[in-house]
Amino acid sequence: MQAEQLKEIVIEALDDLKAVNTVTMDVTGLTDVMDYLVIASGTSNRHVKSLADNVCLEAKKQGERALGVEGEDAGEWVLVDFGDVVVHVMLPATRDFYDLERLWAEQPKPEAD
Repeated sequence: MQAEQLKEIVIEALDDLKAVNTVTMDVTGLTDVMDYLVIASGTSNRHVKSLADNVCLEAKKQGERALGVEGEDAGEWVLVDFGDVVVHVMLPATRDFYDLERLWAEQPKPEAD
């Protein structure tokens, strides 16, 4: 499956369970590790876990399995790694603290003298 298709499945799965402030970043110019980074918030630990579970379930229905899932126990930040698409589902306070959107934003290249 193409990364673009998988990204759409992930976004739909998050939307189905009312994820908050979903952001998708194309990071192909920043890293060779993945193509898309999807970041979303849940309203509670249970909601964060449910969102991540639904992402895994919907992807599995389309024949895609996560390579790894981390953080399900606490439910403050769950990472779902599909290889080309990496999903971070976080509580708003955790998301604000780590500020992944700013971290992964493409930095302007310094001008040559």
